[in-house]
Amino acid sequence: MELLRLSKAAKCLGVHPVTLRLWADSGKIPVTWVGRERRFSSVDVEAMKVTAGGGDRIRLEGLYVRVSGSTGQESSLEAQETELRTTATGKVVRVFKDRASGLREERPGLNKLLAAVADGSVTVVRATHEDRLARFGVGWLKRLFAAHGATVEILHPKKTGGRQELLEDFISLVTTFAGRLYGMRSADARRRLLAESGQCLPDGDVR
Repeated sequence: MELLRLSKAAKCLGVHPVTLRLWADSGKIPVTWVGRERRFSSVDVEAMKVTAGGGDRIRLEGLYVRVSGSTGQESSLEAQETELRTTATGKVVRVFKDRASGLREERPGLNKLLAAVADGSVTVVRATHEDRLARFGVGWLKRLFAAHGATVEILHPKKTGGRQELLEDFISLVTTFAGRLYGMRSADARRRLLAESGQCLPDGDVR
């Protein structure tokens, strides 16, 4: 019996290392820790080939990329897509894109991805970082995808946790609500200026 490194075991199975890491985390395949490295028994890898179909399985990948702004940041979208494409180990069915906050539930790209998973045209959802999918509720998304037989692969899993992760979420919430409040105040200021100039009534109706 040989203990294989993560990359070698993933290559033997014909899957991305992220997929194998997720299998190990969920208990789908046994893992042995050697220091801080995961190792996989060659016997378990061979058994996994039989039960999972190994490299003969068809991977229909849906790549999800997102930026917060509605304009600009095209280079970030392209960088995310390039990284996901270069690490793809199956057929890339489609790239789903959004230019919106990760706190928004209604996103065109995400909705199309959900529909693709539901109809079976996407079996593997991939993103560079977990918060690209959503700032909160990623666990629920994973459960929804799993209900349709699809898995989620995050290229760069979060390494932070506890207080640091809570702080990041708090900052995200404050930033989002501050932006909305600023927008509301800006709209009120514009209405006041228009009212003072006689172009509209104080309640916002145009003369």
